Amino acid sequence: MTYRREFIGEALGTFVLVLFGCGSVAVSVLFNAHQGLMQAALAWGIGVTLAIYLTRHLSCAHLNPAVSLAMVVSGRMSARKMPVYIAAQFTGAILAGLTLYLLFAPSITAYEQAHGIMRGTAESVKTAMMFGEYYPNPGTTAIVSMPLAMCAEAFGTFLLVLMIFALTEGCNVGRPDNALAPVFIGLTVTSIICLLAPLTQAGLNPARDFGPRLIAWFTGWGDTAFPDRIGGFFHVYILAPLAGGMIAALFFVRILETAMKHPSSCCDCQAEKLKSTKGKKR
Repeated sequence: MTYRREFIGEALGTFVLVLFGCGSVAVSVLFNAHQGLMQAALAWGIGVTLAIYLTRHLSCAHLNPAVSLAMVVSGRMSARKMPVYIAAQFTGAILAGLTLYLLFAPSITAYEQAHGIMRGTAESVKTAMMFGEYYPNPGTTAIVSMPLAMCAEAFGTFLLVLMIFALTEGCNVGRPDNALAPVFIGLTVTSIICLLAPLTQAGLNPARDFGPRLIAWFTGWGDTAFPDRIGGFFHVYILAPLAGGMIAALFFVRILETAMKHPSSCCDCQAEKLKSTKGKKR
């Protein structure tokens, strides 16, 4: 069975998401283009929204291995599709990281020279953060241990996946129109970044983190691109988001979805009022 259509959709969508999102970090670092966290967070949210609108007719627009895993765990997607989705997501993220480097390579070099930064040293994390995430965020004074960073990434991904289910599942009568769901998913990403970025840069997506980070490793940052030899990179930015997404899927399917299928008395009253109004119009 071929999944060419799904591969194209996931790769293209992840490419757009990562290019716009990491691009917002790059222009903030290199040119001081964004004044405050909210602007960069909005750029990420807009990137997510546009990526979903662009590709959801090709694939399910997961654009994130944690979301794909959640869909498999919840029974929303066949496990046979998961390798294709994940391969496409990492492909799109790597290509976005490469594109970002090609666009800004001269500017990065000029920035490093102006600030006395030697690529590959510990100080070069200030430019490497344009590609992969770090904890604590190099731009803050936050105190973040690896366990806390893992909890932050898992919790952020939990919130993201939970909102994706709530915004797209038919059992939630309070969800917005299907055409508007991508906007609210993008706003969810923006809100989570505003909350967690000072701690871990808010990765929430193993492909988004690993793809550009790999490009940084190949283009001179070396060990700085993959810091923390005790496993921090893998545990914080790969394992934790996957765990958070899986927990969100189980929580939604086993608890929240069951509750939503039994409307409250408030919902019943609203339904009765609607029926009564329609009857009077007739």
